[in-house]
Amino acid sequence: MKKLIVFLGLCFGTLSTIIAQSEAGYGIKGGLNYNTNGDYFESISNTVKHPDGNIGFHLGVFGKFGDRLYFKPELVYTNTSSDYDGDTFKLQKLDLPALVGIRVIGPLSVFAGPAFQYILDSDYDGIAVDDFDKDISMGFNFGIGFNLNKLGIDLRYERGFSKNEASFINDNNLDLGATIDARPSQLILSASLIL
Repeated sequence: MKKLIVFLGLCFGTLSTIIAQSEAGYGIKGGLNYNTNGDYFESISNTVKHPDGNIGFHLGVFGKFGDRLYFKPELVYTNTSSDYDGDTFKLQKLDLPALVGIRVIGPLSVFAGPAFQYILDSDYDGIAVDDFDKDISMGFNFGIGFNLNKLGIDLRYERGFSKNEASFINDNNLDLGATIDARPSQLILSASLIL
């Protein structure tokens, strides 16, 4: 009986090592972003009414260095859309997360790290937005990943360290009452492939 337990333990350990995405390398990734305009629960109720209101996408590249403990820098183009009282705010940006992760068990890992953002273009209901506090801002990512061989899926939460807001004024220099945050909280679902 003791030999059977040892044998099963060795088989499980070997299988976990074989199927985990443990090799270092470079890859591509893409997926969906869901961003909020404030409280998640309030945003979720709005999403039920207008499911495409706060959905965006991302495409990018990454490097992965290490095995059980790893460093994973990414360069990602992100395109988001947010609904603000019936008007649409569109944002295009480059994100640069610098993540540190640890393989917890088999193909399952957890990770966290800072994420830098550079705004490429923004538009609020047909009005170009050029006066954000900063074009470059910083946030924080943390999440969970599941990796099989060269394929991976991760779900992460991103939050800015500070708001990056702009107010809108019409042609008569009257404040339109809209304040937009270019660093909303996001849930990000990604699929990745090590090449």
